[in-house]
Amino acid sequence: MKDPHDTANDEDSFLQAMQGVSRHHHDRADLSKTSSRQKQLNADYRRQAAMQEEHKVIDGLSDEAVDLVESGEELLFANPGVQLRLLKRMKQGHIPWEQGLDLHGYTVDQARDQLSKFILDARRNDCRCVLVVHGKAHSSGSQQALIKSYVNEWLKRLDGVLAFCSAQARDGGAGALYVLLKRER
Repeated sequence: MKDPHDTANDEDSFLQAMQGVSRHHHDRADLSKTSSRQKQLNADYRRQAAMQEEHKVIDGLSDEAVDLVESGEELLFANPGVQLRLLKRMKQGHIPWEQGLDLHGYTVDQARDQLSKFILDARRNDCRCVLVVHGKAHSSGSQQALIKSYVNEWLKRLDGVLAFCSAQARDGGAGALYVLLKRER
C-alpha cells in the first residue's frame, strides 16, 4: 500500500513525464497556421453577424413584430384556471389597482424594459391588480397602436400575469389595462 505522505515519488514521476515539454510565455492562440479558407470563413461570419439587426429579448419579451391591434380595441386575456367571476369583477373595475405604470412617450425597447421591471416589482410588493397605461396612439399621427400591441403580447408571456383587460373609462379606457397578478406565497 502506498504511503500518502510520500510525494517525492509522485513529483519524480511528474517531472519525468513532462520532460521535453516547453512552456509558453504568452496566453494567445497561435493562429499563424490558419488556412486562407478558414480566415475567409471567419471574415464572412463576422460580416454577416454585423449586418444582422439585433433583436433584444428581456424576460422572454422580444422586440420583434407583433400583430397590431386597433387603438380603440378592447383587450381581454386570461390564463387557464382564472375564474370567470374574478375576470368580470376586474373588467368592471371592482378590483382596485394598487400600482400604475404610464408608458406614454417610451420607445418599444424602453416600454418592454419598464413593463418587465414594473410587473416584477409589483409582484414583489404582493400587488393583486395593477394598471398599465399604454395609450391609444391618437396623438402620434398614425392610427397604429404600437405600444398597445406590444404590451398585449408581452403581458401574455410575463411570468405571474394571470389576466388583463381594458380599463374602465375613469382609468384610461381602451388606452389602459387592469392586470391581475399571481401572488407570491
